[in-house]
Amino acid sequence: MIGGLPVRLKEGGGWTQWKLTHEQARTIGESELVDVAPGPADVWKLRARSAKGVVGAVRLGRGPGTVQLSIIPKIPVDRLLYLLGYASGEVKWFDEPVSAAVRPDLLPAVAGTFARSAGRALRPGVLLGYRDVEDTLPLLRGRLRAAAQLRRRPGLALPLEVSYDDHTVDIAENQILLGAIRSLLRTPGVTPASRAALRGLEAGLDGVTAPVPGAPLPRWTATRLNRRYQQALGLAALVLSGGSYELEDGRNVSVDGLLVTMWRVYESFLGQALGEALRQRIGGRAETQDLAHYLDLGRQHRLKPDLVHYLSSPVVVADAKYKPERDRGDLYQMLAYCLRLGLSEGHLVYVSGSEDIVHIPVGRETVSVHRHVLDLTLPYEDLRLRIAELADRLLRVRPAGCATG
Repeated sequence: MIGGLPVRLKEGGGWTQWKLTHEQARTIGESELVDVAPGPADVWKLRARSAKGVVGAVRLGRGPGTVQLSIIPKIPVDRLLYLLGYASGEVKWFDEPVSAAVRPDLLPAVAGTFARSAGRALRPGVLLGYRDVEDTLPLLRGRLRAAAQLRRRPGLALPLEVSYDDHTVDIAENQILLGAIRSLLRTPGVTPASRAALRGLEAGLDGVTAPVPGAPLPRWTATRLNRRYQQALGLAALVLSGGSYELEDGRNVSVDGLLVTMWRVYESFLGQALGEALRQRIGGRAETQDLAHYLDLGRQHRLKPDLVHYLSSPVVVADAKYKPERDRGDLYQMLAYCLRLGLSEGHLVYVSGSEDIVHIPVGRETVSVHRHVLDLTLPYEDLRLRIAELADRLLRVRPAGCATG
C-alpha cells in the first residue's frame, strides 16, 4: 500500500485549503511545484505554480511528511495524451484518438494506455534479440578474447575468456518496457485494474533486467522486427523520463511518479505537427528547437525558435507560447528571430486569447508578427484541421521571394 496524504490541485487553479501537518506543508513547499501559504490552525492554502506548467502525479517526502500530489491538467487527459504522441522523442506512439479514463488524472490514463499498448506488443511473444556477451567458460564459444586471456591467465589453457552473441530476451526493448512497468507499479494513483495488468506483464518479462532508476535508458533502434513494440516504447520513455524533476536552482531530483511540463509538451507538439504539415505542402525540412542561429556576431547568445522551416534558406519561423498572458517580451523575441533569419514575417502561436498582427518598423522595412491561437481543448480531428489551416496561413504570408524549391 502506498501511503501519504492525497492532495489534488488543478493546473492554473486558484488557492484551495488543505489540512496539513507542518511536515507535509514543508514537503510540498520544497517540491517547488506548489505555492504554500499558512492559514488558520493546521489549514494551509495551496495552488499549483502557474509558471511551472507541471501536471501529473508524484509521491513526495518520507515518513509522516509523505504526500501524494496530483496536479490535474487544464485540457482533457485524452487530448494531453494526443499531444504527448508528438513530444516523446522520435516515436509517434499513436495517430488515432486515445481512450482515457473518465478520471481527469494523467497518471491512471497513462498507466492504462501503456498497459494496453504493452499487452498488444507482448501478445505474440516476447521479442528476442542478440546481445554481445563476455564470459569465462571451460570451452570455446564464439570468439576468444586474446588480450583478456593473456592478461588474466598468462600461460594457462583454461578457462577461456570469450565473447559471443547470445539470443536472449534481455535486450534494450524489453528492458525499457520492464523499467516502465516497475515505475508505474511504484507510483500512486494507478487503478487496481491497471496494476493487475502491469503485474501480468511483469511476469511475462522473466529473465529481463530492468534499467537502474535514474540511469540513461538502454539504446534501441526502430526496425521492422520491433515495429509492434514501438508504440509501447514511446509510452515507456514518457513514464521513465517522468522519474526526475529539475528544481529552480538547476538541481535534478528523483521523484516517484510522473510529471509533465506542459509548455515543453506544447512546444514539441507544435514544432512536430506544424513542421509535418509544412513539409507536406512545400517540401523542405523542419527544424524544431533550432540551435543553428545566434543573436550576436560573437556567437555568445544562441537563439532557439521552436520551429524554423527551410527550403534553400529559412522561409517560416514560429514559436509556441503556453501561457494565457501576452507581453512585449514575446514580440522582442520573435523580432530577433526574424532579423537574424532574414524574414519579414514571424508567428507566435498561443493557446488562448485573440488573434492579431503587430507591424514593427525596422529601418525602411516592416516586420509583421502574427499572433495565432491554437485551442488545445478541441477534439482530435478539429485540432488536426486547425494545424493544417495554420500551415496554410503561414504559407500565404510567406515572403514572395521564397521559392518552393
